[in-house]
Amino acid sequence: MNFLLCIKRPFIWLSRFRYRCGYGVHSPFAFSLITDVIYEKMPYYAYASLEKEQKRLVRERGYSRGSQKVNRFLFRLVNKVQPATIVEVGRPSVASLYLQSAKPSAEYLFASDLSELFLDTDVPVDFLYLNDYRNPELLEKVFDICVRRTTLKSVFVVHGICYSKEMKALWKRLQEDERVGITFDLYDLGLLFFDKTKIKQHYIVNF
Repeated sequence: MNFLLCIKRPFIWLSRFRYRCGYGVHSPFAFSLITDVIYEKMPYYAYASLEKEQKRLVRERGYSRGSQKVNRFLFRLVNKVQPATIVEVGRPSVASLYLQSAKPSAEYLFASDLSELFLDTDVPVDFLYLNDYRNPELLEKVFDICVRRTTLKSVFVVHGICYSKEMKALWKRLQEDERVGITFDLYDLGLLFFDKTKIKQHYIVNF
């Protein structure tokens, strides 16, 4: 995240303050996600050990540390949806540690670009984390590949949806895709769900 964005952060938070704690949300699915996952404050048993391993990865492998708030949210979200497959595309970061720790039995694939995106035939993509906001073109190409493998339970997470004009434009296109159902704008992250049995709505959450 760039320096200018760090300076703007308090003003961004205030501008989105009314979108907090699920106020005004009537959908049981959306309300549950907001209150039980996004705003969950429970100190999960794994947090302490994850932070120790995070320091090692940053020190020894030069991984991006990322935001602890985002990393912990990813852990809670995977823990909630219990995906059988997790795909992460983008820059190496400690987010991969949190994704895998939340569901150790899940099949995990990391790809830094399209050449490393090897998906087994007919295997659905239950959870996709698009983690390279500096390369929106790559993220859109990966989305186009993985969206063909979604199920009603699939969830895609896009990092940095508001970090540039290009990412804002990409996020709008993804929201409007006819295959996408309910979406959540957390500013740092965008969530895409694919259960078309639910009414398509776009939620803003002050994360």
